[in-house]
Amino acid sequence: MLTYDFTVTPDRRGDGAEKWESMYREDPDLRNNSAIVPLSVADMEFKTPPAVAEALADLASHHVLGYTGPTREYVESVVGWQQRRHGWTPKPSWLVCTPGVVPAIALAVRALTKPGDGVIIQTPVYYPFRMMIEAAGRKVVENPLLRKDDRYVMDYADLERKASRKNVRMIVLCSPHNPVGRVWRRDELRKLADICLAHDVILVSDEIHDDLVMPGHSHVTLCNVLTPEERKRCVVCTAPSKTFNLAGVQCSNIFIPGKKLRRRFKAEADGLALGMLNAFAYTACRAAYDQSEEWLEQLIGVVWANHQLFVSFTREHFPGVQAFPLEGTYLQWADFSAWGMSAEELERFMKKEARLFLDEGTLFGEQGAGYERINLACATNVLQAALYRLLAAARVRNLPVV
Repeated sequence: MLTYDFTVTPDRRGDGAEKWESMYREDPDLRNNSAIVPLSVADMEFKTPPAVAEALADLASHHVLGYTGPTREYVESVVGWQQRRHGWTPKPSWLVCTPGVVPAIALAVRALTKPGDGVIIQTPVYYPFRMMIEAAGRKVVENPLLRKDDRYVMDYADLERKASRKNVRMIVLCSPHNPVGRVWRRDELRKLADICLAHDVILVSDEIHDDLVMPGHSHVTLCNVLTPEERKRCVVCTAPSKTFNLAGVQCSNIFIPGKKLRRRFKAEADGLALGMLNAFAYTACRAAYDQSEEWLEQLIGVVWANHQLFVSFTREHFPGVQAFPLEGTYLQWADFSAWGMSAEELERFMKKEARLFLDEGTLFGEQGAGYERINLACATNVLQAALYRLLAAARVRNLPVV
């Protein structure tokens, strides 16, 4: 068994990494300080899996980088991954490739609903959902999650009310959920599906974090809780991007079992010239799925250890701060509202005093005020340094810390 090194933090200064560049826009002086690592945007502070790097180097050296479509081997790799990791076997004909899950959601909203239609999201949730819906001239319909002590659950009574509205035509589900870290159980998904299908609401499931599931939990794809007939009303979005830190190669695999929905989706993609990926995307995805599974297993161990570190540090030093259990994703959701700061003040404190560049909870909806999302996909020493900076800044502020 190969052992991979998750202790080295790559120096991404100057390579255009959005996570790092957004930090520099806030504090230009940090370009000369490699010790401050942003823990915001959901990509990893780890090197590309070796098999992927080698496959891309070989492609660049020995192949023509012309217009490229998915080969039979590519489709087999994608289908095989879902079968091996998640226990379902999508048909090859269901597969539509797009340059990202966010573009796929935008395409689904535009292709499968009409201007003015309502689209349900379960807030606090990944903020591009709202952006894509509003940009398409559709209306966001919020079905907020309910916080029950240290976890979130779906509000089915509210979902029933919203789904029954005449103009509501779609729900965009986040599964596993970003940012709250829930991995939805089969019974939870079944109840959601029952409500939505009863009111002819199309189900779009963003499963980009499906491979990043922590010990004791397992991901259930939405298709696995639906009957063959019900699947005709769903779209399942997957990608290697979060799993293997490949967002930059822009590759997503979208499964659309229903012929009518798939035809409308593909027509919208073709109309916007989004029907083909770049040549590197296919090669990166195959190398990840076919040769990097052990890398993923070791990565999950690192993320889980970082989560445990965050929870234990919070309990020891930050009484009143709630670190939520991590069932899936590599994103830690934490409630800092006990510190009594407004959302704006908390953001200033984190950036200017603690020198922590996180994703503010308000990005994900008004329910996120007072919360922070912390990226755990980093070397453990990076997380430790961030926590000690937070502790030091909190003491200077005379916040309730130990």
